Amino acid sequence: MIEYVKGELAELSPAVAVIDCNGVGYAVNISLHTYSAIQGKTGCKLYIHEAIREDAHVLYGFADKQERELFLLLIGVSGIGGNTARTMLSALSPTELCQVIGTGNVTLLKTVKGIGQKTAERVIVELKDKVLTVMAAADSTASTPGGNNVVMEEAVSALTMLGFAAAPSQKVVAAILKEDPQAAVESVIKQAFKRL
Repeated sequence: MIEYVKGELAELSPAVAVIDCNGVGYAVNISLHTYSAIQGKTGCKLYIHEAIREDAHVLYGFADKQERELFLLLIGVSGIGGNTARTMLSALSPTELCQVIGTGNVTLLKTVKGIGQKTAERVIVELKDKVLTVMAAADSTASTPGGNNVVMEEAVSALTMLGFAAAPSQKVVAAILKEDPQAAVESVIKQAFKRL
């Protein structure tokens, strides 16, 4: 599985970024949010979700892990595929989408192309609690000092590899780093074991 693609930005459109990684160009489907984040840069790193179908291998790229996590939650809802999820993340920023789902705003969710009343209601029912966890993790990541982002990413990555769910792991790790901003990765992981 591809975790991320990092390289020179060879081509960029609002829907697709082509990233040159040592002579191999990867066409990655992106949202408008990611497009805005990487526009004007010569190189970039995109976190990847690889969708393997009978007829194609499709790469979806995201400027940050929170957007990718939200995308994965969206495609987990019956009736929402990769392109619909990408459209939702293009119409609303990840933060706005989390707020819309968290507050149960069906009317605003229906303004997204391809989302009707029943789909909007299904998204809200299935993701309301999960999205609030993603929002909390994103808020705590944004509030931690720069050095802690590396510690947080490594700790959450280790916990998810050990079988813990990503959203609760992020929440616990963020809480630990808030209490002890200078904590080492090993210490954070040991404390997280006790809390998860």
